[in-house]
Amino acid sequence: MEDDREGKLSIYRAARSIKRRDNTVYNALRSIYEDTIFVGEISQLWPDLPLIANLRCGLWYSPKFHSTCYFKSTDGHTNNWSFNTSRLNLHKGGCIIVDSTRKGKRFPDSMSKTIPIWTCVLNRAILNYRNKMLDSTLLMNEEVMDYSYCAEDVKLKNHNWDCSLHLPLWVPDTEKAAIEERIEKWTNQLETSGADIASISSCLKKPLRPLWISQKTVIWLNEVPDHNQWDFTPIILVSASSSSDVFRNKTTSEFSWNYIPGAGDDEESWARGLTPTHFWSHVNDLISSGPDLCNQKVADIVEKDRVYRAHRGEYAPQVTVKNPKMAHDVADVCNVELPLASNMHDDDTTLLLSNDYGTTFWIGSTNLAVGTTTHAALMSNVDCILNCDKESVSINLPDSEAHLHLPVVSSKLDRFSLFNNLPAAVKFAKLNLRKAHRLLVCCRSGEDISVCICLAILTSLFDDKGTFDDGRSFSETCITKLEMRRRLVFVCRFAITARPSRGNLKQR
Repeated sequence: MEDDREGKLSIYRAARSIKRRDNTVYNALRSIYEDTIFVGEISQLWPDLPLIANLRCGLWYSPKFHSTCYFKSTDGHTNNWSFNTSRLNLHKGGCIIVDSTRKGKRFPDSMSKTIPIWTCVLNRAILNYRNKMLDSTLLMNEEVMDYSYCAEDVKLKNHNWDCSLHLPLWVPDTEKAAIEERIEKWTNQLETSGADIASISSCLKKPLRPLWISQKTVIWLNEVPDHNQWDFTPIILVSASSSSDVFRNKTTSEFSWNYIPGAGDDEESWARGLTPTHFWSHVNDLISSGPDLCNQKVADIVEKDRVYRAHRGEYAPQVTVKNPKMAHDVADVCNVELPLASNMHDDDTTLLLSNDYGTTFWIGSTNLAVGTTTHAALMSNVDCILNCDKESVSINLPDSEAHLHLPVVSSKLDRFSLFNNLPAAVKFAKLNLRKAHRLLVCCRSGEDISVCICLAILTSLFDDKGTFDDGRSFSETCITKLEMRRRLVFVCRFAITARPSRGNLKQR
């Protein structure tokens, strides 16, 4: 019995060792580079459609994206389907969305179900809005005979507006039926969330519809249809990687490497601090370096960027990786932090711009803005700054009291960190907003903690129309879950990169 157990552990250790050996930085980057060729070919078939990266995995698969979106696969998991009003992605029209998956599927669940649910709910909300507008217009124009012809034309267009749920063929009929039962509820949630459906309706001439393209899709290049001739607005979903379940060994004239499907996923586990921007700025050097030199190349690139940001007074910690060592027992794994940087010489260092996808977003006319701590140090059009990053940064403001640092950490590290800091954040905001000061709320990403704190400030100090009232509405009314959802949609309408986590939102 003991021998069998030791044999199983030995097999497990060997399998884990092989997986770690195959899942190297070079293998990942080379796999991404190969998959990017396919993404580029697809984007050239419809060059007028903007290329959109589904964060974060999709961002690796092209050097040039028009913008980003955020559709989570978890919202499409079987029996866990969801329409999330905190991730509406309402700034998108017809486009090509790029993502990938490691799981041996042709498409991630974000493409198989999350986005199709989103298109269906949006189409229904738009149709409902247009029907309401038509009914109100007919009531106002009952006595105008000529108007009836125009109304009939609008009715016909509305009748032809496709609100069906379009899912790929591999989704079972039972699962499709279960999703369809929930569509009406999600549509109501969208309509009551305060989303600007009127603007979306005015922009969309044809209903949204997803199409799926993978490396196994057959496309006749001499018969590629013009997307303007379709009777729908296309959301073309491109799964970048091959759907192979296993590592495939490939050989060039110089190197041998293993192909990893969905290599861009879970970048924290393999990228060693490298970002998509770093990668595409040095793609030729990294790909030509080969497996033996790639890690050192990555370390040099990351360290040069860190030095550049440190010289600008930005938060720039030493990047480290964890080196799991095999022990006698499978559970005995030591995490040893290893610095990535090689010996640097300033005289031959080419300094690189850091990878900042976020920027600063002003929330309507509230005098509130959300952004990254990186940009906070460079902002000249704010009067005060509330820094919610766990690390402080050097910020030059004429009044020392115009800057407050609250070291808030993610709910994964401390379930009550944000909650415990909210009173101080709201107090600081109240003191400054009373003086009509422009307040920037920032965190490391500019997408999560800062958004949640901005939402708390809006709820505590503003009325439901977004007007500062010093907390009067908050003290006189009961804020419901629906009202919180409406205000979050209001924030996300302006902060289009906002991605507040569920754990942080629950702390408000």
